Amino acid sequence: MIATVYLLRIKWIDSRLHQHVGQNQVLQASGSPGASRLIIVFESLEKKLKEAFRGKYGQMPLFFACAPGRVNLIGEHIDYCGYAVLPMAIEQNILAAVSVSDSKTIQLANTEPKYKDFTVSVDGIFIDRENPQWHYYFLCGVRGIQEHLSLSSLAGMCCMVDGTIPASSGLSSSSALVCCAGLVTMEANQKPLSKVTLAETCAKCERYIGTEGGGMDQSISFLAEEGTAKLIEFNPLRATDVRLPDGAVFVIANCCVEMNKAASSHFNMRVVECRIATKMLAKARGLDWSHLLKLGDLQKELQVSLEQMLELVEEVLHPEPYSRDEICKTLGISTEQLCEDILSANTQHATDFKLYQRARHVYGEAARVLQFKAVCDSSPANAVTQLGDLMNRSHASCRDLYECSCPELDQLVDTCLQAGAVGSRLTGAGWGGCTVSMVPGERLDSFLQTVREHYYVPDARRSALEKQSLFVTRPGGGAAIFIEE
Repeated sequence: MIATVYLLRIKWIDSRLHQHVGQNQVLQASGSPGASRLIIVFESLEKKLKEAFRGKYGQMPLFFACAPGRVNLIGEHIDYCGYAVLPMAIEQNILAAVSVSDSKTIQLANTEPKYKDFTVSVDGIFIDRENPQWHYYFLCGVRGIQEHLSLSSLAGMCCMVDGTIPASSGLSSSSALVCCAGLVTMEANQKPLSKVTLAETCAKCERYIGTEGGGMDQSISFLAEEGTAKLIEFNPLRATDVRLPDGAVFVIANCCVEMNKAASSHFNMRVVECRIATKMLAKARGLDWSHLLKLGDLQKELQVSLEQMLELVEEVLHPEPYSRDEICKTLGISTEQLCEDILSANTQHATDFKLYQRARHVYGEAARVLQFKAVCDSSPANAVTQLGDLMNRSHASCRDLYECSCPELDQLVDTCLQAGAVGSRLTGAGWGGCTVSMVPGERLDSFLQTVREHYYVPDARRSALEKQSLFVTRPGGGAAIFIEE
């Protein structure tokens, strides 16, 4: 166990964007609050992980890597459409203990027994997207860094993984695992990369498992800073501090329904519907729709406001679901071209597409993100009320237009609002997982008690999970390498 902070060095990845520079920082007892808390988080997991590592591999780890989960405050399902999102890192994280060898193998183990050991040759990394097991997410990060750096071979590694992010909860446990693996691979092979490069690489490589995400999860995992939420924008990737208002706290509550994005077609179906909506709207405006994939790119091409894009959706798209035949006829393509060029591997079965609803959600949610940041920046007297209203409208849009909620999430949101939250919404992909609620500080204790009594206690399974499912969160720091000295 680390006796004092003087014995721990945290090897930070340079926070200055686009500079490929490693930065070492020795933390003193009087260091920053964020650094101190990161040490506390690390120390709480380090003994268990180190003992598990030694028991498994018969040696001590060379270094540790940590990547946090995240909660998205607003901006759901719009990052892959090219729009800004507003997440913050949470204290829960994925942590890996690692040793390096010339064994030419990567050995993976997990402190949680249900996640089985896995060993693979560094020259034979294969990711089975039809079987999204935990070790394949780890290998996404490994392969992504290898390909980005054009490494002909990799250092052998022994890894023991631990984590405090509930699986399939909408708090980005899978992306944090990918980010942690990318960070581990970078350090093991002594190839420093910037945070931005790591975020962009890990966003791309998670697609090896079949998830066509937009990069929010990986970006906040690397770019997060203690004490502030972030507006994450894309193309180019950049992060802007967003100071959250005083007088309110954010509470995460898990509805206890799990949803694995890579194991179902729900998520990728929404990506595809937005892609088709982009092309249909572009066609209606006389644009070359073939190269347009994102609703955000279409707005840039047309050079109009979000409000005008919403008007275009109302004008061009109809609320009734579109059939394959109607899409093909409108775009002038064959069914084979639709399947090969537009649909993803796990949406080939789809026959009906709700283009109007998906586009309306995306453009409306993109506007709400900008409104949320504007309120935080101007900090009016009723900021908490305004932000809560935006969160409530976001959930209604996710529920009714994007249809990514579920009965348990809706019940939990209602319970949170009745318990005193000014705003509550699903967070993450949805179809299960967590809500995030904005609660005035003076109502916090009664809020937690009411949600506990009305949502968790009446159900035996939820009650057993309650301690890890209902908690206050605050903006945490980003991914880091820990080295004992």
